Amino acid sequence: MSRLYMLDTNTVSYILKGKSTAARTRLANLEADELACVSIITEFELEFGLAKNPNAESLRRALRGFLARIQVLPLSSNEARAYGHLRVKQEAAGRPLESMDMMIAAHAIAVGAILVTADAVFGSVSGLAGRENWATELAK
Repeated sequence: MSRLYMLDTNTVSYILKGKSTAARTRLANLEADELACVSIITEFELEFGLAKNPNAESLRRALRGFLARIQVLPLSSNEARAYGHLRVKQEAAGRPLESMDMMIAAHAIAVGAILVTADAVFGSVSGLAGRENWATELAK
């Protein structure tokens, strides 16, 4: 059985910008039974970042190359149901997430992925297959 890792937006950003050698190395050294992916929501967020910085041509090329080599998972009704349940749980616990974070977490839950993120806000999310931070060091 393979392990699926869903890279959150901050992890992808650290990899693309060269801010985390550890995250880049971990991605490059996945085992045969490990797969990496991103949610389409992460692609949305990354494209927004590029749109805010139209002169970032090298980053734009890096993102296009990255997305060509990694699986971008689409959304379906399964993710919508997971989102509905997760949002109710998070709001009832008084721990709502930002909209995009909520969708990424629900997507990871729906596909049974381990969420790879440096964002502590995901620590309050139950139902994830796991949570890992590959960006253990960040370059300035």
